[in-house]
Amino acid sequence: MSSLSNLAKIAAEICPAGTSPHCTVKGRFAPSPTGYMHLGNAWSFLVCWLAARAKNGRLVLRIEDIDPDRSKPEFVDGIIEDLKWLGLDWDEGVDIGGKCEPYTQSESTLLYSRVIEALQKDGLVYPCYCTRKELRSLASAPHLSDYGSAYPELCLHLSEEERGEREAAGRRSSMRLHCEKAEIGFTDALHGDCCMSWKECGGDFPLRRSDGVFAYQLAVVVDDMRQGITQVVRGEDILHCTPRQVYLYELFGCTPPEYIHLPLVVDHEGERLAKRHRHFELCKMREDGISAEAVVGYLAYLGGLTPTCQKMSVRKLLDTFSIGQINTNALQLEKDVIERLKGLSNAC
Repeated sequence: MSSLSNLAKIAAEICPAGTSPHCTVKGRFAPSPTGYMHLGNAWSFLVCWLAARAKNGRLVLRIEDIDPDRSKPEFVDGIIEDLKWLGLDWDEGVDIGGKCEPYTQSESTLLYSRVIEALQKDGLVYPCYCTRKELRSLASAPHLSDYGSAYPELCLHLSEEERGEREAAGRRSSMRLHCEKAEIGFTDALHGDCCMSWKECGGDFPLRRSDGVFAYQLAVVVDDMRQGITQVVRGEDILHCTPRQVYLYELFGCTPPEYIHLPLVVDHEGERLAKRHRHFELCKMREDGISAEAVVGYLAYLGGLTPTCQKMSVRKLLDTFSIGQINTNALQLEKDVIERLKGLSNAC
């Protein structure tokens, strides 16, 4: 890609360091304010904090409120309270400011618009008029682990006349990113070298929905670049999306962060935790008299960070932490986990 491209110009503004090697570890907490934090969130944020602090790195607290239908501002205070209750801290963020403001995605929409405009001028995105109903009705080979069907590029080669007909009929378009690469590879600290085809990742994907809402894939890359994030810790359910983000970094000419995709926390039946699991919310546990040290120690034990299950502060856990300790199997909670945590809280 030419250094004079529209995207290269905005990339130089967002990511002045370009492809220079990272010299400092900088991680981020990036919760979405769509509910209160549960044990699964606590596990991800705990390891995020440990991985950065173990290397004397810095941490950012960014609120990912890009989805206006699900994000609620009243949850932000609860997230901050939960993080502090666990004993986690950060160096810049939505509550304390810093050099990389703004720290909420809803304040960055003008920048996202400029990025999409640059991508469009460089011929890297195209309008897609397919509705969700139409896409669901298509028969297409499933991609990795049944995450859905790869987009069959129906709108990629539409003529200007065909696009005009759809717009005249009242159809609004999303903006999809196109990729000609056969495969995209990256290295994960737990999963090793990963390589996926574009179809396995879902094919051409929208950077902006037809209703104007920007996609997570775009927002997270732009924000991580402009805030200098060098280390990303998150659940392995996002692993299949990572090649999409790596490709965006390639287009920007910037170095992707180090990725650490963690095993998920699941309930006693093996179901992934979600915000509907209200009894696993940290605020509810706090109300029930469960201590932060019990939660930290229990998760550390399930995740392979400690040989025994005992109360432990994050500071104490930091003394012996290494990424290599993490058990790559899912962290399956016991059926009586709440009672177990209460007992652990009351232990001497």
